[in-house]
Amino acid sequence: MAIPVVADAASAAVTPAEIPAGVPSVARPHEPDYDDLEGEPTQQMPVIAAKPELAPLPLAHIMAAEAPASTPAIIETARAWLAQDPDPETQVQLRALINGASDGDAAAIADLHSRFDERLAFGTAGLRGAIAAGSNRMNRVLVSQAAAGLASYLLRHALPNATPSIVIGYDGRKNSHVFATDTAALMAGAGVRAILLPRLLPTPVLAFAVRHLNASCGVMVTASHNPPNDNGYKVYLGGDFEGAQIVAPADSLIATEILRVAADEFVPNLPRAAYETADEEVVQAYIGATAGLAHPPRSQVNAVYTALHGVGWDTTRRVLLQAGFDLPTLVDAQIAPDAAFPTVAFPNPEEPGAMDLAYETAREVGAELILANDPDADRLAVAIPDADSDAGYRRLSGNEVGAILGWRAAALAAPNYDPEADVANTGGLPTTDAPGTGGEAFAAAEDAAAAPRPTLACSIVSSPALAAIAASYGLGFTETLTGFKWVSRAPGLIFGFEEALGYLVNPDSVRDKDGISAAVALLSLVGDLKADGLTLADYLDRFSAKFGHYASSQISVRVTDVSDIARVMTRLRETPPDLIGRIRVDHIDDFRWGLNGLAPSDVLRIVLTDGSRVMVRPSGTEPKLKVYLDTHSNSGTIDERRRAADASLAELDRGMRALIA
Repeated sequence: MAIPVVADAASAAVTPAEIPAGVPSVARPHEPDYDDLEGEPTQQMPVIAAKPELAPLPLAHIMAAEAPASTPAIIETARAWLAQDPDPETQVQLRALINGASDGDAAAIADLHSRFDERLAFGTAGLRGAIAAGSNRMNRVLVSQAAAGLASYLLRHALPNATPSIVIGYDGRKNSHVFATDTAALMAGAGVRAILLPRLLPTPVLAFAVRHLNASCGVMVTASHNPPNDNGYKVYLGGDFEGAQIVAPADSLIATEILRVAADEFVPNLPRAAYETADEEVVQAYIGATAGLAHPPRSQVNAVYTALHGVGWDTTRRVLLQAGFDLPTLVDAQIAPDAAFPTVAFPNPEEPGAMDLAYETAREVGAELILANDPDADRLAVAIPDADSDAGYRRLSGNEVGAILGWRAAALAAPNYDPEADVANTGGLPTTDAPGTGGEAFAAAEDAAAAPRPTLACSIVSSPALAAIAASYGLGFTETLTGFKWVSRAPGLIFGFEEALGYLVNPDSVRDKDGISAAVALLSLVGDLKADGLTLADYLDRFSAKFGHYASSQISVRVTDVSDIARVMTRLRETPPDLIGRIRVDHIDDFRWGLNGLAPSDVLRIVLTDGSRVMVRPSGTEPKLKVYLDTHSNSGTIDERRRAADASLAELDRGMRALIA
């Protein structure tokens, strides 16, 4: 039988001729990682007016590569770039390539084409790439052009007679500090009030600072958990945007300004001026707000912590102390910021081997819990003891942690909620049938206050478990496209997450994922459980008993030819499968034209008759096709539910691998 492929009727005006099959209508990078003048940010800063005065270039113009240049032309392009490069390291790189190319060295010519045939595109995720010379790499020329372009955007969109402002943060990666100081000096030179954070700090502190200082904009220099030689440039907007990451059309408007600067300006001639350095007060304010997420610990937890050579520990330490937690045992070899990330192949806690030293340390001290931040501390990995694992510990998936923290948030949002009584009476199992905790109470409160309904939110590729929690507690639920730029914008948000270890537990302070506040929330929960003789593993079992068991996994296929990804997406659309493995397909939702109010995106959602779900999309940052598998069982005992969900997951995995081969 034919499988229905569902598209949003509201998007019917968009025709297939406008967007090629298998290609998103809006192509953007997926979301997806460093003070010499003093000054204190004491005055209130103006917000940005929503009054576009410059039409964006068509996105195709911004993103598309020009036709490859001839050898003489590419050499001249490289020489022009070299003439405005202030970085001795990249100057040396480029001179050697120019000399080699001039001598006919094929490898040097190919390298120049790789660096200059395209330009690193600015999108909703800002900029991110390898540090090296060239327009298609991260370097001081590219960052200077980006800073000057962003400054022009801020000035064009400022309120009348107001000076726009920007706060700039940086992590411990190579060149983070110099990219940040270049940005601050260029912003100040352009007439934007520029404030640099006082030292290298986590990304959540920068996201907090945008709102705390009432800044028009924020920039974080970081490539998060990317490989060691990468860096990036992440942009937030203040005012009505409440410190969230940029979305369309701001990205195209900013990109237009950046391209204008690149075409018309010579980087050494861009004006620079003195900028301010923020006081430590902004850091302490973040610490206070984050520590306040936890009530006084009912029991201390024997935990291990690793920063994976990033910037998370100092701020995390101060938060934990202020919240009353005992400090965890540290993975000493990974605790200090180190741009080389010497103990890991990739500084991403999801990567195999990244948490091996944490497991080793945990075994030595008999830890009950492992917490790991990624290098800029906006993500959190969690591991618990597991006798069946060779390491003695099992890292929880992002979906499991998201469900745990979502359940906690729902219970805490319930009127008259008493966390001690709840854990004591149910062993950490929040109830929905007790008086004052159901949807009726929320409806009454909403009617009385005319406030947005308290809402849980996650991306469309994250576990359906959060929707079940919201339904059980009478809360709102919102699905968004991938990226916290979308999750953070859910009206009435009280908690949001993405399966890639990102959690937003304090939306009143930070409109982005925050691995430090998530660690505080989790430690508070585990301490409550321990006080009643329970573990996080027990809590997961209770979750399965209450909501059913949810299982999830991913398939990630790397390709050498990115057109292979488009061909797979086209094949799934034009010849939709009847079965995945032995499980029958019910229908397929196509997000290509937009769906249920979401913007167009190259995503397919395959819904199966047993309630399972498969999401298929291209990666926005790598040449990969990503497949997300989710299953659920609520029949039988906890063990029976787990086995049934895992069996369906294995069947979906087998079937999808065959379909995308």
